[in-house]
Amino acid sequence: MDCVKTGKLIAKLRREMKLTQKNIADALGISNKTVSKWECGLGCPDVTYWADLSEILGVDMIQMLEGEITPNKPDSGNIDKVRFYSCPCCGNILTSTGSASIYCCGRKLECLMPAEKCEQYKISVVETDTDYYITFNHPMEKEHFISFAAYVKSDGIFFVRLYPEQAPAVRIPLNTGGRLYLYCIKHGLLSFSSDDCIDNGEQDNCTQNGDE
Repeated sequence: MDCVKTGKLIAKLRREMKLTQKNIADALGISNKTVSKWECGLGCPDVTYWADLSEILGVDMIQMLEGEITPNKPDSGNIDKVRFYSCPCCGNILTSTGSASIYCCGRKLECLMPAEKCEQYKISVVETDTDYYITFNHPMEKEHFISFAAYVKSDGIFFVRLYPEQAPAVRIPLNTGGRLYLYCIKHGLLSFSSDDCIDNGEQDNCTQNGDE
């Protein structure tokens, strides 16, 4: 660990948060001189302080340990490029529309990538006057269920959370041209093209990624 780089980063973040060295010291239960030593590169925080220091300064602890923050490229805001993340500990679902460092339950999450072709998950779509009624072939058991369904189009996301023993079906507003995602906790993220699945209000089947 480079104490000089880390100290400069702590000082920079503290000023951005409009905090004094005393504010940091009081929050951690240490002296002002200790914080001053860190910022001057004369020592690094003890391991017991890193989690609290990270929370106070609002920065990921790993990047603080490295002594630098790497910004992502500007987000284009294209919803079609949405990324999904699922926490293996608590089941929390998070999304981003660009590159992001996502953490939950103390773990860094990797974005979910569409799984390989999975023939058993055929879906049926029926168009009504107001929405699409979508059903899919899935057991929806406690150890094997669809965690969420998301319909993505350039102007937004329609997201539905699903639970074990629930009917394997969702309703989404009428809006053609998007893509349907289903996340199975056992087989991963499944992707379906709406153009392949929706056929003039008639019930139809499609397989993952629109392959028939």
